[in-house]
Amino acid sequence: MPELPEVETVVRTLAPHLRGRRIVSAAFTSRFVTPGNRRALARRVAGRRIESVRRRGKFIVIELDRGTLAVHLGMTGKLLMDGMSGEHTHAVFTLDSGVLLYDDPRQFGRIEWCPARVARLGPEPLEIGLEEFIARLRRHKARLKPLLLNQAFLAGLGNIYVDESLFTGGIHPLAIASRLSAPRAARLYQAMRDVIRLAIEHRGSSISDYVDADGNRGEFQLLHRVYGREGEPCIECGALIRKIVVAQRGTHYCPKCQKR
Repeated sequence: MPELPEVETVVRTLAPHLRGRRIVSAAFTSRFVTPGNRRALARRVAGRRIESVRRRGKFIVIELDRGTLAVHLGMTGKLLMDGMSGEHTHAVFTLDSGVLLYDDPRQFGRIEWCPARVARLGPEPLEIGLEEFIARLRRHKARLKPLLLNQAFLAGLGNIYVDESLFTGGIHPLAIASRLSAPRAARLYQAMRDVIRLAIEHRGSSISDYVDADGNRGEFQLLHRVYGREGEPCIECGALIRKIVVAQRGTHYCPKCQKR
């Protein structure tokens, strides 16, 4: 599933194409991607001018001159400028200059009008301050991996970047959040920010379907230190990377470098 760095990359490649454009017409074909009255949604966006495109957590937020669209890419969703429509194209936005397509083979993504769930997201990992981050950790007796995946706790992190951040911070995914000392919490905070910034710099991780709005793959998968490296030697200590299931997610960690 595209996470913060991937969605940020999509927004950065999409915004120059969309800002100031007018939506001439729209067509939606999937009851999963666009639940509800699809014809009404098409009428609602037709004629609207796109004011801005931004990211909030894992959502692409498209501000119109009247109303807001939010796109969640799910697991296999793509927003493509001037792409070729195909069997997995479930939304077509015809603009006054160009066409924006939404492709999604598994149809787990969503295109929503003024979605309330965007407002319920937690703070952004690159915007929250250290003191607030530590205070939020201390309020939770949950294990770190599922807590960091919780979008109400922090917005935008997913399986890849939680695993990479915990490894970089030297903290076990099953550690209890409220028991982290201030120095270890600070180390995790900095690791999380460093990993996200580096991933954005490398345009995200292309594990399977992810590409940006121009159809280009990311490169951060080449720099993964634990994610997807089960059974390979740790780059720091040589111990074999392990994979366990935490919160129903495959979780990669080094048994020597990451302590509870």
